[in-house]
Amino acid sequence: MIKRNITSELLELLAITPTVAILGPRQIGKTTLVKILEKQFSRRTIYLDLESPQDQIKLKDAEKYLAKQDQFLVIIDEIQRMPELFPLLRSLIDRNREDGRFILLGSASPELLFKSAESLAGRISYLELQPLHWGEVSELYSYYHHWFRGGFPKMLLIEKDSSFLRLMNDFIKTYTERDLPLLGLNISSITIRNLLRMLTSVHGNLLNLSDLSRSLGVSAPTANNYINYLENAFLIRRLYPYFTNINKRIVKMPKVYFRDSGLLHALANIPNMETLEGWQFVGHSWEGYVVQQIIAQLPFNITPYFYRTADGTELDLILVKGIAPFVGFEIKYTNAPKLTKGTYIAQKDLGNIPVFVVTPSASDFEMTDSITICSMATLQGHLKVLFE
Repeated sequence: MIKRNITSELLELLAITPTVAILGPRQIGKTTLVKILEKQFSRRTIYLDLESPQDQIKLKDAEKYLAKQDQFLVIIDEIQRMPELFPLLRSLIDRNREDGRFILLGSASPELLFKSAESLAGRISYLELQPLHWGEVSELYSYYHHWFRGGFPKMLLIEKDSSFLRLMNDFIKTYTERDLPLLGLNISSITIRNLLRMLTSVHGNLLNLSDLSRSLGVSAPTANNYINYLENAFLIRRLYPYFTNINKRIVKMPKVYFRDSGLLHALANIPNMETLEGWQFVGHSWEGYVVQQIIAQLPFNITPYFYRTADGTELDLILVKGIAPFVGFEIKYTNAPKLTKGTYIAQKDLGNIPVFVVTPSASDFEMTDSITICSMATLQGHLKVLFE
């Protein structure tokens, strides 16, 4: 069993709030997580799967059924299928205000997030279950294997690369033909798939909606709506620029990344690590992979951004606590990195914050008093110190 780092936070939240929602894409391990933790919960559990006809029947009179379960921790899976439950859950919680009453599992959707926020304000906490990050599986797999396969448990654990590619393509097919339309994205599966493939070529780059909309043959607002759905389904991430100096001409467009490197590689039809090494976008893939590894481990009170000015000054990732950046990362797919003048200017613009240059496997050394070269292996230790 792979221990998920989210475990302690989930148990802590159940002790201080009536409802915890665990959100993330399908097959990321939400159901497995709560079933493994059942013995650690303070209450006995009842599990309801809203895709199960049998459990749907139980909830025909949902108020009557759930009112009888107030001594249990009720786990409701695929909650987005019955958004009408949210007002009822609020009523049940207000009648018997105790912590740790409900765990809600589901794929994120605009409807899910809006309904739960509206109906359960003050009664719910949210956790995102990220793809497995390398820190969780480093004793089992090299970072190369994890980078190529990504962090979906089934895709990572399967033995053959050919089987991985087949499973990931099945996942993409299910998402484009069923899940995204179910979440409200009413366009053809062919259009969705074309959009995802277009995004593989801009992964790690600025997202230019005008260019994207022209390629799709739709308006910019329509293309932006499509991107919103993909982001709310946890398939992609928009990383926004950090603004610090009104006198600087700061780039305003976000960067876009696939959250899971395995998904990116399957969409680009990359069958193995050797092909990935020769891919023209290998550097962007590596950047997105490292960005995801860092963001997947962020405490709730830290926000990620990137920094770039119109004259080329930039840092790939900066972390902000409150309103102040406290560390930056430059990501290089080489073990002999060379920094540009823009990196040093960016560091100065941001208050001379410490900067880590993340490489695949270079030995740690200090390039300056505040710039440290590190590898994927040692990055985990640096993150632990930063987040203590």
